Amino acid sequence: MNAVDILEVAPRDGFQAVKPFIATETKIALIEALAACGFRRLEIGSFVSPKAIPQLADTGEILKRAKLPKDLRVQVLVANARGLEAALAAGVREVCWVISVSESHNRANVNRTVDESFEAFEAAWAGLGRDRPRLRLGLSTCFDCPWEGRVPEEAVIRAVERTIAAAPEVEIAVCDTTGRAAPDHVGSLFGRLIARYASERVSFAFHGHDTYGLGVANAIEAYRQGVRVIDGAAGGLGGCPFAPGAAGNTASEDLVFAFEHMGVSTGIDLARLLEAAERVAEVAPEQAGGKVRTVPRRRALAGFGHATQGVGA
Repeated sequence: MNAVDILEVAPRDGFQAVKPFIATETKIALIEALAACGFRRLEIGSFVSPKAIPQLADTGEILKRAKLPKDLRVQVLVANARGLEAALAAGVREVCWVISVSESHNRANVNRTVDESFEAFEAAWAGLGRDRPRLRLGLSTCFDCPWEGRVPEEAVIRAVERTIAAAPEVEIAVCDTTGRAAPDHVGSLFGRLIARYASERVSFAFHGHDTYGLGVANAIEAYRQGVRVIDGAAGGLGGCPFAPGAAGNTASEDLVFAFEHMGVSTGIDLARLLEAAERVAEVAPEQAGGKVRTVPRRRALAGFGHATQGVGA
């Protein structure tokens, strides 16, 4: 299958690291601009404690007011049963429940042990009965933890197995939370996970950061291993507030350019995305990243692959 889905996460993972509150009207305008670029999936916000992430306290209002394409898949992030209940009450039908693989990051992120987080997830998910939304389980720190260093692959495998046991129909997002993974590590881990666990009911996604400039390379390696859902954030905005030293997400526009240049369809209008990415970056210019936005627009849009031949340097 010569296509990939880029899941746009700037309205959640991008905005959450911005300290000054972004006006709700501004968020809605940016979300609508991103939705018009052709993304099939968009992560709009989260239902977590406003004390922990005050920037996303208006997620419910945004869901009510944003004018989005009917076929757009909208998801929100939750970290506990209360957040899941709030998301369902808001009419959300896709949620991303997040648990860290490393103990230190999980405590910093949600103030629980990994085991406690899984127990809470298992109880909440079982309690829904058949009326369940579509589920993504985001496993943070699958490659590196700010406090513990490189995360053993066996620890990730145990987390994946526990996830599938509790939710046999799930998309598991393998997250490079700190951006410290290298392509060989990405290839090794996904090679093991997809061979053992991927099925019609279990799929995998990759969520990367570009802290060390390896975000696009890691995403391409994940694709080569069989991953068909890659997260990105317009303007390279983002970063986990509870992962010291982590830079922004891999820029969506860089991912789109790279994959389309390889002949892999994303379905995204790069010209529109570059315009939207500029607007997103203006929210926090000091935190923005990515490369394609810095290239003269004519060159960036000149074509892909063989179509670029003959274009002046």
